[in-house]
Amino acid sequence: MSLSILAFLAILFVFVYFLRMARIGVLVAFLFTGILSGPYVFNFFELNDMWAILGNLGILFLWFNIGLEINIHRLWNMRRTIFGFGAAQVMMVVVMLFPILFGLTQWSIMGCIMVSMLLAMSSSSTDIQLLTDRNQLNTIMGRQTFSILLFQDLLAIPLLAMLPALAGRTFNLGASIIDIVVISVALILSVIIIGRFIMTPVLRRVAMLKSKEAFLLAVVLNIAIWAVLVDLMGLPIGLGAFLAGMLMSETIYRHQIASEISPYYTLFMAFFFIALGMGLNLSLLGHYWYIVLFAVVALIALKFFAIYMVARVRGVSSPDAVLIALILAQGGEFALLLLQTMKTSGITVVPSEHEEILIAIIILSIMLTPILLFLYDYLQRRGKLFQQRNVRVFDRMESTVKPTVVVCGFGRVGQIICQMLDAENIPYVAIDLDVSVVMMGREQGFNVVYGDTTNRDVLIEFGLNKRHTRAVVVALDNATTARKAILTIKSVGRRIKIFARARNLADSQILLREGIVFSLPETIESSFLLGTQVLQQVGLSNSSINALLHSMRADNYAALSTVISDKYD
Repeated sequence: MSLSILAFLAILFVFVYFLRMARIGVLVAFLFTGILSGPYVFNFFELNDMWAILGNLGILFLWFNIGLEINIHRLWNMRRTIFGFGAAQVMMVVVMLFPILFGLTQWSIMGCIMVSMLLAMSSSSTDIQLLTDRNQLNTIMGRQTFSILLFQDLLAIPLLAMLPALAGRTFNLGASIIDIVVISVALILSVIIIGRFIMTPVLRRVAMLKSKEAFLLAVVLNIAIWAVLVDLMGLPIGLGAFLAGMLMSETIYRHQIASEISPYYTLFMAFFFIALGMGLNLSLLGHYWYIVLFAVVALIALKFFAIYMVARVRGVSSPDAVLIALILAQGGEFALLLLQTMKTSGITVVPSEHEEILIAIIILSIMLTPILLFLYDYLQRRGKLFQQRNVRVFDRMESTVKPTVVVCGFGRVGQIICQMLDAENIPYVAIDLDVSVVMMGREQGFNVVYGDTTNRDVLIEFGLNKRHTRAVVVALDNATTARKAILTIKSVGRRIKIFARARNLADSQILLREGIVFSLPETIESSFLLGTQVLQQVGLSNSSINALLHSMRADNYAALSTVISDKYD
């Protein structure tokens, strides 16, 4: 391994480690690593065709991941906040930014509109991570912030649809708006129809193979197919990847897809931002440093004021409005992604030098967000801002309510337990990797979903939480898989109460060693029931039978340790 690669990896690790300690998103670490590794600093690598290819793959995976978050059902459930608060926030920022950009630059009207909309976007990855770290994602304020971020993601459709108009030399406002609306509506309808009637049956067939490799290849093939199709239509390939993500979001496999694609998404996202950092012209930015710094301060101040005003008009309390405005006041990776998409598509909205300045402004604004939140918390603790108050938790109105009980496995045992939970109106979610069982369970009204219970990300995505989950039932019929699931659950929260079924005493002892609360060996307990009926028939009293069963159950069925065969289980 060459020293340049070793130094590159060391720099990447140091940036990721220290920026995460400072609660700054990893994309900034990738960008800084690219800057230091590029031709303007250490010159470890040249920005050649290989990095361009990796960067383009990163663009596809980033757009796919954004599309995967756009679930029509979720949008409908949160429609008032998303299309009310989210749309008002973007519109207010655009209305305030457009005249400034149009007056201070020589950009075209369409260029000023596009840049205004790009700067109105915030960093979803940074903001969600900040809310999670602060344990505020499930508060009223957190849900309102999340709704705005969802609307910004949804805005990708008209923004991508605008690109063909930007590629043209002439611009007709009325005709372009009609084209954008028609393309956007057509794409959304296509996603709903194709996702429901084509993608779901195809993925069902693939899922029946129970092959992670086949499942992952089906997802990647879907991205490639849509990228090629939209490219043939003269649209950016990023739109194809975005549509592929939206299609997948309309299937019951959305969470499993998100967990399977997550490592590759992170890898290619790193390639994209490293390549972006390598391409930054530091000498140019150094020449215009005062413009960059002034623009960063102006952008954060303008977005803060606009978002705060919109929040107050919508009846949000002043402390929540300040916090929402602080969290969303930066630029976002969406703008970086779209600027790079336009560059790779040969679309020039603003001069290339100005693109470099915009990228620097966005990066610095993202870095400043955790610092501003730290100052906010410090001033609040000192009593300089708002008094400490109880955080209002989001009311349980959504379909994404965190379950009280998680059931791993939806076989005969899992189904009976879910029926018992349903009868008592206890919120639960059952997870199974057998797609036919999942489909039949959903048809009968059970809250059962497709996913791998040995995958940590899947369990967290479906609501496993060390604070809210009261119990987990591991109803898997394979002891090895059950043990893996238990270890995965323990990795989320060591104190989560786990109850497991076991096929026999040996399997039960294996699972109990992992620290679960209770394990039921099915064959033994079913034998006890059968034996009870026999003993009653031959005349034994109920008290004698109960005493016998108590002695046989004592010390984890120690009296039955001489059982030598499971031949007829």
